[in-house]
Amino acid sequence: MATEPKKSAKPAAKKVKDRWKAKEWYKIYAPKMFNQVLLGETPSSDPANLMGRMAEATVHDLTGDFSKMHVKMKFKVTEVRGFDAHTVFVGQDLTSDYIRRLTRRKRTKTDHVIDLRTKDGYLLRVKPMSITEKRIQSSQETACRTLMDEELARMGQEMALSDVLKTVITGEMAKRLSQVCKVIVPIKRIEIRKTEVLEMGVGGQDTPIVSQPEAEPEAEETEAVESEVIEEQPAPAEENKE
Repeated sequence: MATEPKKSAKPAAKKVKDRWKAKEWYKIYAPKMFNQVLLGETPSSDPANLMGRMAEATVHDLTGDFSKMHVKMKFKVTEVRGFDAHTVFVGQDLTSDYIRRLTRRKRTKTDHVIDLRTKDGYLLRVKPMSITEKRIQSSQETACRTLMDEELARMGQEMALSDVLKTVITGEMAKRLSQVCKVIVPIKRIEIRKTEVLEMGVGGQDTPIVSQPEAEPEAEETEAVESEVIEEQPAPAEENKE
């Protein structure tokens, strides 16, 4: 008589662990040079996983200046205290649509790559972009690169990291590069397309270089001011009865 095969026992259902419940939300802040503006929030199950995480913000987000919406700043998390993640500046670049608007036909766009050492020990790779009204020769491009190298080397000897970044944001660096290149060829426009921190220095990110965005007045305060003004208005004079 044939025996029936034994039925295998069903494996117990595995409990699915909800990973989101194990995570906490951490706030990411910009360095002191950008007034420790809140960049955003990010979830993580372990604070150690936040180390090295990147965050981006435009200068408009940091200062409220609409004219700097095309300038992006990059930050990296280097320290976590409680539920606050603090960052350091690691780079800057321009939005791609802004760069496309600058390029036109019959003009020469030259990309430069220059390394400079700041006074406080930071090694920066700066990538200026120059645009001329007319096409220029390769020898003129080479001469402009040499002059830019010399000018940025002087700026690095004179300035700390915070000062260099301030010249990038305000346009002072582009203006100085344009001035030194005009002896070779008139430059229509110079933009600092990208900046990267290759080596960290000592300090350099504690000096504020931008002003805090102006806070809008709260509704309650506005209503209080309006009520005070109404109370101070003099009552209308009564008309004389005949």
